[in-house]
Amino acid sequence: MNRKFGKLEKIELHDLWKGEESDFTPWLSQEENINDLGMSIGLELEVQEQEKKPGLFQADILCKDILTDRFVVIENQLDRTDHTHLGQLISYAAGLEAVTIIWIAKSFSEEHLAALDWLNHITDESVNFFGIEIEAYKIGDSLPATNFVIAAKPNDWTKQVKKSTSAQKVSDVRLLYQEYWQGLKTIMEVNNSFVKLPNPPPNSWFNISLGRTNYFLSVAVNSRDNSINIGLTIIGSKAKEDFDRLYEVAYRDSLTEINQNLIWDRMAANIRCGVTLKTYADFMERNDWPNQFAWFKENLEKFDRYFRPKIREL
Repeated sequence: MNRKFGKLEKIELHDLWKGEESDFTPWLSQEENINDLGMSIGLELEVQEQEKKPGLFQADILCKDILTDRFVVIENQLDRTDHTHLGQLISYAAGLEAVTIIWIAKSFSEEHLAALDWLNHITDESVNFFGIEIEAYKIGDSLPATNFVIAAKPNDWTKQVKKSTSAQKVSDVRLLYQEYWQGLKTIMEVNNSFVKLPNPPPNSWFNISLGRTNYFLSVAVNSRDNSINIGLTIIGSKAKEDFDRLYEVAYRDSLTEINQNLIWDRMAANIRCGVTLKTYADFMERNDWPNQFAWFKENLEKFDRYFRPKIREL
C-alpha cells in the first residue's frame, strides 16, 4: 500500500511569540496551556497572578498546585538558559517556604541542568526545581503544536506523583473541602450576607474579589495547625508600595473595627503582602462547622466592609 506522510517541521519559537512578557506569558497563562504544562509533570496548576513588570520576586507566572496548596513559580525564556534566570529562580525559592520552581526555555545548557540537579539534591521535598524545554512543530500548513519536554526534575519525582495521584485520601479531602465551602456559601446566602462567595472549590482555600486588581480576600482552612483563616491579600509588582499606603490609612482603626489580633505582614522576602486573622478550629470536625461558619461570616463581612472602601480610595 502506497501511503503518503507529512513531514514534521520544527518551528522557531520567536516565529510564534514575539516576546516572553508580551506574548508567551499570556499564552501560557491560558487555562488549556497551563493545564498541558501541569500534566507534563503531574501537577494540577491554577494561575494566581501573571506579572507584567520585572522586579524583586516578580515571577512571570505564579500558580498554585491545587492538590497540595503549594506555590508554583514559572520563569519563561524563549531562548537558551542564562545565569540571570537561574539567580531569579534561587531568589524565588528563598522567598517562599514551600514552592515548586518551573524554568521553561528553548534549551538548557549543561551547566544549568547540573545546577538544577544540584538544587534538587540539596533541598528537601518542600522545594522542587524543574527544567522544561518547549518545542513547537507543524505538518505542512497545519496549526502549530507545542510540546513540553522535561529536561530536569526532582529526584524520584515520578514515584512521588504516582503515590500522590493514587492516594484515595487526596480525593476524599478534596471532596470534603468542597462540601465545607458549600456549607459556608449556603449559610452566607441564607443570612443575606452582602459578601458573595464563588462556587465552592475542592481546595483548602479560595479568593473573593474586592473590585480592584491585585486585591482580594483569601479564605482558608489549615489542617496542619487546625486553624481557619481570613486574609486581605495584595499581589502584583507594586504590592509592597500598596501595602505601605494601606497601612498608613487603615492599620490603627482596623484593630478596633475588625479585630485586635489582626496581623499586618509586609512579607519582605515574599511576592505578596497581607493582613490576616486566624482562629483555631479543625475543619474536619463536622459538629463544629456551624461555629466555624459563623466566625467566617462575621469576619468576612468586617473585612469587606472595612477594607473595600479604603482600597477604592488608594
